[in-house]
Amino acid sequence: MSENDATTAPARRGCGTMPVHHLLMAENPAYAEARVRIENKAFAYETGDEATARVGVTRIPVVVHVVFNTAAQNLSEDQITSQIDVLNEDFRALNPDIDQVPPVWKPLVADSRIEFHLATQDPQGQPTDGITRTQTQAAKFNIRTNTVKHASSGGHDAWPADRYLNLWVCPRIFDPADPNEILGYAQFPGGPAETDGVVIGHRFFGTTGTASAPFNGGRTATHEVGHWLNLLHIWGDDGQGCNGGDLVADTPNSGGPNFGTPTFPKLSCSNDPDGDMFVNYMDYTDDQGMFMFTKGQVARMEAALDSARSSFNGA
Repeated sequence: MSENDATTAPARRGCGTMPVHHLLMAENPAYAEARVRIENKAFAYETGDEATARVGVTRIPVVVHVVFNTAAQNLSEDQITSQIDVLNEDFRALNPDIDQVPPVWKPLVADSRIEFHLATQDPQGQPTDGITRTQTQAAKFNIRTNTVKHASSGGHDAWPADRYLNLWVCPRIFDPADPNEILGYAQFPGGPAETDGVVIGHRFFGTTGTASAPFNGGRTATHEVGHWLNLLHIWGDDGQGCNGGDLVADTPNSGGPNFGTPTFPKLSCSNDPDGDMFVNYMDYTDDQGMFMFTKGQVARMEAALDSARSSFNGA
């Protein structure tokens, strides 16, 4: 079996969003400046100094760029729609497993009032099913060079980032600085339009077809779209320390990512008696172990939709 046909999922979740963020911060001054403005807005929403005027539900058009090396990786429409269904359940707090949130955190569960749908018009205004299909010679794609996002390197060019959530699904994603397989990565708001969006390996996308346990519940996309809407990992990406944070007050400080399916309570950083909020979509648990966004996280998403992602408010 070739590497690009591998069906065994990694033992642990791996996300490439922060390495991509750090690279953009170092190399793109416009991104660094935009991030300051976006975070100032997020802080105002988190503290209650500002609040959204958004009413109803924001519906975001999605284009899924299927980039495949083998026939099996050319995902079925059923697998693609299964992923859209999961996004809509999770972001509206309608997921059937939400009852597994520990009682202490149930009052914090929040509906983001965001829904997703496959685009019905392409950038030229022509009818579309919201799916592009590109056969590639590449067996894997480098997160640091965003090769999957460019036709010139075996991927597919982005559709206009102010009108679509670009969601690329491809054979395999890797970070040259990390020996572990990456499940997906996103670009935070404020970055270049030509690389804006979310990338996910085909074995971690949707709930059927090539989706592989324990990442076959569609939650990799939920996690990465959370980043696209400006959510951070709940432990703050400070290694195993207790000095980081996700800039959200209602997610407890935790000492690092949680993996697998922990048992409540999972303690770190003197956060007893309730411990880490490992059931949050922005942790690293298996798909069957994450169930919720909090009110504070929704406030950060509101801030993004009212600033860097405001073009979607009238979508």
